Amino acid sequence: MITDPDNKFAFQLDWNLLRTFLVIAEEQSITRAAHRLLRGQPAVSLALKRLETELDCRLVERGKGEFRLTSAGRRLYSEAGALFHGVSQLPDSLGQARNELSGDVRILVASHVITPLLDRQLTHFAQHHPKVRFSIRVETSGNVIQEVRERQASLGICLVNRQLPDLEYMHMYREFFGFFCGRTNPLFGREGLKMDDLRDHPFVAFDTEEIDNALRQIVILRNDWGLTREVTGRSSQLEEVRRMVMCGMGIGAFPVHVVQNDVERGLLWRLPPYEAPPAVDIFLIVNPRKHMNRAEDKFVGDLMRAIRKTPLDERTYLA
Repeated sequence: MITDPDNKFAFQLDWNLLRTFLVIAEEQSITRAAHRLLRGQPAVSLALKRLETELDCRLVERGKGEFRLTSAGRRLYSEAGALFHGVSQLPDSLGQARNELSGDVRILVASHVITPLLDRQLTHFAQHHPKVRFSIRVETSGNVIQEVRERQASLGICLVNRQLPDLEYMHMYREFFGFFCGRTNPLFGREGLKMDDLRDHPFVAFDTEEIDNALRQIVILRNDWGLTREVTGRSSQLEEVRRMVMCGMGIGAFPVHVVQNDVERGLLWRLPPYEAPPAVDIFLIVNPRKHMNRAEDKFVGDLMRAIRKTPLDERTYLA
């Protein structure tokens, strides 16, 4: 029984220690956690030590310039995060008898996710369920998957390299990547270019542009054409890759529909291949083990139904 008085750990644990640990894990720093909690750094360090003593395991490896959660720390972060999320939803759960839908929906997206499927769903909820609160955060695709896996998000939308058995995936839309350069690049404004013309130019890349990652098709294309010159810049964020390309640091690969406005404004120039560019699929990801509140359940369910009702060709952004 949950209320069994013999369960001394549950009855004696100071739950404030768990909250302090969650903030430490989220901030990846004792100092930043203390600032966020409005407490002194020694008090936060002592709270972490007390929790480690009560659990009889090390939760954080810390030293000169190093801060990382141990495997036990990552497990506790996942479980405690789910616990506190459940507690935060109690007011909404207890008020389910009311007709008005409320609750928090936390969405994690890769940096270049642009689709009317998501926008229409957000518009509908804003109009019909004004009490629902949304949090949308941009992360790398790897972090999106990890946080959905740890039940820290309602849903994720991102690129997928391989599908994990404990998550549910739905093909949301397909986009095509093209190569682009900025105005100071010598290729800017030139018509009739060939792939060979790109060989002597450096590249700016996403962190996920690796042969074993979600953007492997771009890497394969570059390798096939010998476009293996040094990468002069990297970022996980589309905006920063775009900035470096526009500043003339090198050629970059972007979803064609996302940067179309930049091309029309003369800020970027489309480079080959003009035909059969790399296709990349974007997925909606949910964790079936996550206990969802009413708002999350309805939002995810409605979005999935909208995806199913929309033919793939209407969810494909042409190159």
